[in-house]
Amino acid sequence: MNGNDHYPIPSWWCRIKAVWYRHTRVYTSNFWSSALPPFLEPLIFLAGLGIGFGAYIQTMGTVDYLLFLASGIIVTSSMYTAAFECTYGTFIRLEFDKVYDGMLGAPLSTTDLILGEILFAATKGAFFALAVLIVTRGLGIITTPLSILAVLAGLLGGLMFATLSMWITSWVKNINHFNFYFTGLLSPMFFFSGTVFPLENLPLYLQWAAEAVPLTHVVRIARAFCIPEQLGWHLLVDLGYCLILTTITGYLALKGVRKRMID
Repeated sequence: MNGNDHYPIPSWWCRIKAVWYRHTRVYTSNFWSSALPPFLEPLIFLAGLGIGFGAYIQTMGTVDYLLFLASGIIVTSSMYTAAFECTYGTFIRLEFDKVYDGMLGAPLSTTDLILGEILFAATKGAFFALAVLIVTRGLGIITTPLSILAVLAGLLGGLMFATLSMWITSWVKNINHFNFYFTGLLSPMFFFSGTVFPLENLPLYLQWAAEAVPLTHVVRIARAFCIPEQLGWHLLVDLGYCLILTTITGYLALKGVRKRMID
């Protein structure tokens, strides 16, 4: 008699959720060390850039500079969180801790593991975005009620950078190679995506380059929720960009990591 007659395989969503739940339990097992950094980081960042530059730059166009800056770092925190989780975190679980070897002993497929990993990274990114929003609202920098929707931009950004980072992880052989990804791509993207200053002041070729990178589009969406005057149908283009890139990199990540696990 087949054991599956008594223990049916859970649905695909239950399997993915189980992977997400496992990572969540591990992350929250040290609550204070996990919960404090998301709230301290925006305070440090705003103190370093906001207060420092704020003494010289009162407004960015027609927008208060602290509001301009705060509305951008909502999604940059999500980007770095998801990227770190799906690079160093995934690589360590895959190559050093051999966590996936044990998890594959359960009724889980490699696709379930990858999707659960991506979902956890996106959720963690949204949590960090929420933490930034709580801090900036508490300081009176962001005041519009619509800004709560910026957390959805954080979730979208987390999902997009989780799939992109997972794809990078699928072919990285040495953990030190992630330095090229963070230093060569994410750090320049942070500065040239409209987070710290408007893109309109850049040379035309840099404006086109900025439009090609993913962070620009989620920053624009998050900022529009924090500054309602910037809402418009043009944001559908940014949303479409994010969804298309997430689909493409998600497919490449699934294919690459699955091949790596099998090999």
